[in-house]
Parts: sequence; C-alpha cells; structure tokens
Amino acid sequence: QVQLVESGGGLVQAGDSLRLSCAASGRTYSMGWFRQAPGKEREFVAGINWGGDRTTYADSVKGRFTISRDDPKNTFYLQMNNLKPEDTATYYCAGTTIIHILTAWGEYDYWGQGTQVTVSS
Repeated sequence: QVQLVESGGGLVQAGDSLRLSCAASGRTYSMGWFRQAPGKEREFVAGINWGGDRTTYADSVKGRFTISRDDPKNTFYLQMNNLKPEDTATYYCAGTTIIHILTAWGEYDYWGQGTQVTVSS
C-alpha cells in the first residue's frame, strides 16, 4: 500500500501562488489532484500520466495551475498561480497503478489526507 502525504497548503491572498507537494512512499503511476470545498463535492483539479508527458486540467484552473512529477523523489507537485477565493478548499493527491490519466476520484488506488488552501480576497 502506497502512502501519500500532501504539504504546502496555507493562507494566502488573491493573486498569490502556492506549490503543493505530494510525497509517495512507493511508486505510483498516474496521479491526480482533487479538491473539496465546504458543502461541495470533491472535484478533479489536475492529472498527470505515468510518463509525465500528458496532463489534464479542470477548466477552472487551466492556465493557472501546473501539475508535475519528480519520479526519482516519488514526489508530485501542483503549482498554483493567480489564486482566487474560489480556489479555497482542501486539496488531495491521489495515485494509481493505471498509466493513463484518471479524472474520477473513485478510480484511484491511493489517497492523501489533504492539505488546506485558503485564499482571501
């Protein structure tokens, strides 16, 4: 069982940037970032495939967020720029043994505990 641990969340102002990290205890193939705001369903944010050459983003974050991976370190990142108050949520990373990108939370095999991101206006 692979353990995932997120870090990098915090309280920032609108327009600021944050970089979230997700450290994996073992190898994962494709991975994704999800978020859940209070009272809302968990939603897909970004995904990256096993080779790292394909990425997918939710329309709400395209052009502002970038997902990446550092395989020697078993670490994944979500660079978030130009943050908006509507980006406020708990962010979760998820990993899978599937090599292509998955966008549904239930399709992933491993989950992190989440890191809180709060963006003030």
